[in-house]
Amino acid sequence: MATIKIKFRSSSVAGKEGTLCYQVIHGRQTRLISTGYKLHLYEWDKEAGKIRSVKGNPDRERYLEALRFRMEEDQKRLNGIIRKLEQSGKLSSEQIVLAYHSPEGHDDCFFVYARKVIDQTKRMGKERTSEVYASSLNSFIRFRGEAGDVPLDAMDSVMMMEYEAYLKQNGKCPNTVSFYLRNLRTLYNRASEEGLVENRSPFRHVHTGVEKTVKRGVSSEIIGRIKNLDLELYPALAFARNLFLLCFYLRGMSFVDLAFLKKKDLQNGVLVYRRHKTDQQLCIKWEQPMQEIVRKYTNPDSPYLLPIIKVPGEKERRQYLNASHVMNKRLQKIGRMVECPIKLTFYVARHGWASIAKSQNVPVPVISEALGHDSEDTTRIYLALLDSSVVDKANSKVIRSIGR
Repeated sequence: MATIKIKFRSSSVAGKEGTLCYQVIHGRQTRLISTGYKLHLYEWDKEAGKIRSVKGNPDRERYLEALRFRMEEDQKRLNGIIRKLEQSGKLSSEQIVLAYHSPEGHDDCFFVYARKVIDQTKRMGKERTSEVYASSLNSFIRFRGEAGDVPLDAMDSVMMMEYEAYLKQNGKCPNTVSFYLRNLRTLYNRASEEGLVENRSPFRHVHTGVEKTVKRGVSSEIIGRIKNLDLELYPALAFARNLFLLCFYLRGMSFVDLAFLKKKDLQNGVLVYRRHKTDQQLCIKWEQPMQEIVRKYTNPDSPYLLPIIKVPGEKERRQYLNASHVMNKRLQKIGRMVECPIKLTFYVARHGWASIAKSQNVPVPVISEALGHDSEDTTRIYLALLDSSVVDKANSKVIRSIGR
């Protein structure tokens, strides 16, 4: 069995960056693959065989994080090369190195091409896009199983229909199935635009649309129960509850926007921020209930308004995702404590604000502006999905009108 080890070759010039390389070992043969990845000696953990973290230099840490990601992708690619050479009976250190450097069988395979795009989008700072592509690729890799990577020109409508069926059989909801297929289609179309494959429309027989899902808001009574719940003995739950209330007070602000609010965004009694989703700028008057929550948790040494991003400059996206997961778990527990009729998440704060505003006869244009929607039509659709009770009551009235 061939093995791959990561080696660091230090520079002969003191203080200059060295180079990472891969040592390929099979039988008694050893070969080196130079990567061109540069780092300093103090950034390399020789015993662990991995890159160290560098604190206090966000730019350098981002560079090192990109190197870690590329090394992981290189390792996956090398493992795939070894697997194929084993199957063909041609495994040797020399053949592994030749296959690694050969353009043939590289970009023209979907897994390899998709990983390259994921790496590019991550280095461009488009972390959410990178995560979306990665989750979709991982799902497709699980579907392929032992069959492994697939040449781009071998992707056809039959394969995509089989993948769609696989997702449904594994209990994925229609929108999740469509989500994965849309992202794979985007990657495939990009490869086609780059001239790597002739576009034969392999996704033409699968559903890639989005079905409208019912968004359920909660009443002001439920929000009141959440607010008045005694959590003095449970500070972790109290923190999650207070963040939920703050999202509600801030006109249904999303958790990602809340997490990245900075102290400089709040000036002269007005909070000014941009939505992550649309990049639209919103302004909110700062109210006393908001200040009471922020005062409890603000860290004087942090640029952020709240301690959701606890270590500024270090993998902030990962910190946000971890916090979102933990806080939503805590909200579910709070939801059970107040007998909330639906699963309590931060989305409920947004849906709840909109449905309560509607019940208070707040005009649709005002609700639209508060939520940061691009148009009133979007808001009307949003509100219609939130609450169909008026139509349901009308239907019951019609049914009762014909007698029992």
